[in-house]
Amino acid sequence: MMSSTLKFWEAFIKNTHQKPDINYVSCFHFELTKSLANALLELVLKGQKKATASSLNAFIIEKEPLPKVGDFHIVTDWDGHPKCVIQTTQVTIMPFKDMTYEICKREGEDDTLKSWQAGHRRFYEAEGNALGYTFTEDMDIVFEDFEVVYKEEGTF
Repeated sequence: MMSSTLKFWEAFIKNTHQKPDINYVSCFHFELTKSLANALLELVLKGQKKATASSLNAFIIEKEPLPKVGDFHIVTDWDGHPKCVIQTTQVTIMPFKDMTYEICKREGEDDTLKSWQAGHRRFYEAEGNALGYTFTEDMDIVFEDFEVVYKEEGTF
């Protein structure tokens, strides 16, 4: 039986008239908890969240390719159900300490740079504990802008 992710991807290809041989880079959910993952997904589906910030360390440790413009990703809810396809439109790598509100507000999660820093510091510290790196203010962040190019029917 075909997985729900594969069915979703095939529906995306068919409904958006993509070439049948394209593929997605990753299938993921945001954040480290169910409530935050699903809340951020909702922001994406409403068009409020248009970017994400990851640690460069995570890409290196997990041996994942860095995002590039044009990449497709499937975003799921916490339980792994595919909800939308996003396409990378811009990638910026910079130290955490150099992030500005003009940049991070595209994530659609915070009203101030200070709140963005606090939330992301907590995330990177927890992720670092799990993956084996230490958060520092000089740590490089991979800031990825994206647009939703396909949504599950019936979502926002």
